[in-house]
Amino acid sequence: MTEDLSFKSLKIEPKIISDQIESWVKDEVIGRMRKKGVVLGLSGGIDSSVCAAICAKALGKERVLGILMPERESEKDTNTLGEKIAEHLGIETTMEHITPILKTTGCYRRRDEVIRMTVPDYGPTWRAKVILPSILGSNRLNISQLVTRSPEGIEKITRMNAKSYLQIVAASNFKQRTRKMIEYYHAERLNFAVVGTPNRLEYDLGFFVKNGDGAADIKPIAHLYKTQVYQLAEHYSIPQEIRKRTPTTDTYSLPQTQEEFFFSLPYDKMDLSLYAFHKRISSKELAEVLEITVEQAEWIFWDIERKIKNSEFLHLAPAIFP
Repeated sequence: MTEDLSFKSLKIEPKIISDQIESWVKDEVIGRMRKKGVVLGLSGGIDSSVCAAICAKALGKERVLGILMPERESEKDTNTLGEKIAEHLGIETTMEHITPILKTTGCYRRRDEVIRMTVPDYGPTWRAKVILPSILGSNRLNISQLVTRSPEGIEKITRMNAKSYLQIVAASNFKQRTRKMIEYYHAERLNFAVVGTPNRLEYDLGFFVKNGDGAADIKPIAHLYKTQVYQLAEHYSIPQEIRKRTPTTDTYSLPQTQEEFFFSLPYDKMDLSLYAFHKRISSKELAEVLEITVEQAEWIFWDIERKIKNSEFLHLAPAIFP
């Protein structure tokens, strides 16, 4: 027997949930890990903002360090909103510009050379991003596409082969791994723990970089759906500019939403779809709630199952010979 499905299924009691998580954070960081506090990257997004609020409440604002890590392709409001949440919470911040590191490792060069194999005219003044078409408007062959924009503002969408896609993603992942390296530097300097900020959508479906943003000592909201994170954001009075901001990847030079790059659905529909998948609710019932066809609901379940399976490697600890 399955339970009823509606957007109310993801409703939580923010005060109760926040108290539980705060208590857990304190027990883990101070008690079990024996650390003095925590560091976390502040992106100006809802997840890192809520995690910062949880930790400031659990440990005290003086035990939380927020790290701003912009690079030359960061969105303009990333630093502004990161500073805004830090000021709102009263926590200390430090700024680390990571462009020099990324240039040295060849992040931009390695990515751009494969883009030029697809779009020969692509150059330093061009912009690009990788997108996935909406799962509702396609079929199971949901292939990633490259979007490029010329200096004149002309956009072109091109299909990529697997080799090109993998190299672009591998090069871009220097950004997440560089940021995590910096977080651990400051954590070790201060005898702090590192906070990871994935919500349940990202954690379950593998929307993180192994040994990059997937690396952390504590992940306070990995059990919460994105919709529930927004409920906590309201509870913590997170500034409206952050709560209204569209979730982004802040990875490519063209503005890019998480929906475009990975989820292929708005987060609220993706939340409900993942909830239905875990609760074994039928595609027919999901279709009725989302007002889509049963076939589209089946595509969504197929995509979720595929992503969960692909994420198994990301969650694995290193293999040790028995």
